[in-house]
Amino acid sequence: MISVLVVTYNGETYIREQIDSILKNIGLGDELVVSDDGSLDTTREILKSYQEQDARIRVMEGPGEGVIANVEAGLRACRGDYIFLADQDDVWMPDKVEKVMEVFRRKKAMVVVHDARVTDAACKETLMQSFFVYRHSGRGAIKNIIKNTYMGCCMAFRKEVLDAVLPIPKDVTMHDQWIGVKCDLKYHRTVFLKEPLILYRRHEKNVSDFSHNSVGVMIKNRLIFLKRILSYHG
Repeated sequence: MISVLVVTYNGETYIREQIDSILKNIGLGDELVVSDDGSLDTTREILKSYQEQDARIRVMEGPGEGVIANVEAGLRACRGDYIFLADQDDVWMPDKVEKVMEVFRRKKAMVVVHDARVTDAACKETLMQSFFVYRHSGRGAIKNIIKNTYMGCCMAFRKEVLDAVLPIPKDVTMHDQWIGVKCDLKYHRTVFLKEPLILYRRHEKNVSDFSHNSVGVMIKNRLIFLKRILSYHG
């Protein structure tokens, strides 16, 4: 069974296209878990209408404590043997799940991270053919502590990974970095699939962006992250 987790907040503009692309990828016995963190627009109404039409969709109320807490709550609710993370505003390629699951089977991977094609808000113009190339993406704990190349919307993992990554510390800034580095350290079975399997939409409301914090903030965040990794690693 596959679980897809989407965390939402004021996602009315793009959420329909994302949900439609996910549902085309998953089977009748799979599930789409959507944890909404108190949207003030029509996101909840949109989600409710989808849930009424498709039994695979479960909508839950997030804890109202920000993205990382919402991700953790959603992960704890997932029932599948494999968990795929998804943002509320991207579009999945039609064969994404099939290709990722093949990597799980063929490589015996614990975590799979695939590439993304970066587009404009309308998903019409390609801004980058490969996010991997832009970010120099690849596995390795030290590499990804220094410069994170894990992107949650491109990640999938076996459910047993949750034993290693939960709880997610409240003071780390990126849940995808936490999941990726923890799994690098514990399992050493992360695969980076060099094939774009989503359209990664860039627009004015993106939660993540391509800008950088000041050097001081970046050093502080890395020190906090390293401290948490060392204290939680076992």
